[in-house]
Amino acid sequence: MKNFVKWNFSYSTLQHVTQKWLPILGNNDMLLSPNKQQTRYRFIYPMDEDNFKAELEKVANVVEKGLKAQLADDNETSLAILQAMRYASLNGGKRLRPFLVHATANLFSSEQQLVDATALAIECIHCYSLVHDDLPAMDNDELRRGQPSLWKHQGEATAILAGDALQSLAFELITHNASLTNAMIRTELIKGLAIASGKSGMVGGQIRDLAAESAKEPAQFADVIMIHAQKTGALISFACEAGAIIGGAPPHERAALKLFGEKLGLAFQLKDDLLDEQGSASDLGKTPGKDAASGKATLVSALGQDKAQVFLDNLRDGALYALDPFGERAGMLRQVVSFVCERKN
Repeated sequence: MKNFVKWNFSYSTLQHVTQKWLPILGNNDMLLSPNKQQTRYRFIYPMDEDNFKAELEKVANVVEKGLKAQLADDNETSLAILQAMRYASLNGGKRLRPFLVHATANLFSSEQQLVDATALAIECIHCYSLVHDDLPAMDNDELRRGQPSLWKHQGEATAILAGDALQSLAFELITHNASLTNAMIRTELIKGLAIASGKSGMVGGQIRDLAAESAKEPAQFADVIMIHAQKTGALISFACEAGAIIGGAPPHERAALKLFGEKLGLAFQLKDDLLDEQGSASDLGKTPGKDAASGKATLVSALGQDKAQVFLDNLRDGALYALDPFGERAGMLRQVVSFVCERKN
């Protein structure tokens, strides 16, 4: 409770954390113990790795093509900023968030141009966040996706401006796309992306994460859940909800996909934390062991590796359970869950 006060958490915020997550995930004993009832979902829906990787690569190619088109040389934009933006966004990555937009939109009758534009916008936000995360004032990381971080390659000032430009481009893509004829859909997408990436989403989680590094006491379980839910989970959750928004999903199905995204987002970050403890620089494409060295608030540090792995398994089962309303239609999303929880980088 002291950490919440010190980080300007109010009692209502603590209630929000417990009311939002514990009814969804169970009490602490349930969170950290094998869940026999939900484990069955992993056996009902085994992973088709080849098919999933083919679909993931297909979306990644669409994203790569779209980014190249948006960042092509023109007469109005400085070549320096274009080169920096390309360096930050065209050097690989899983393209998981765009894939989630496509996979959730495919559950409904969705306009493909709009799906592509929204997926590209969310990836721009993600790339900007990585550029800023790596800065010396933030995580101070010199390696990203197997190569020097942008600030190390082209300087801090250029990295800051490139991140700013990628953020702006995201909203430009949504507002300027010719297929966006429905004002309600456009408004919902802009609002959702702004919230997911702003003060109560990604940025809010980042400031809590930085505060945890300098805190006198280690972050507790509820603290870390709040950090991860905002810093990582918010954008992943919105990527899932965006497909429902574009497809005009009924409220209960939109809520189910948002819930799925919240659980998947936590699972993604927890797997990252485990990989940071267990992986190598060659596998991860970034510096391993930095979380522990810098005193980062992680679920691994709060729980230990064994309980963290059990928690990951329960999040995995919970994400699969959230997809029940969609039946066989959500097959590809179930593959995403396996990919997130079993990946090596």
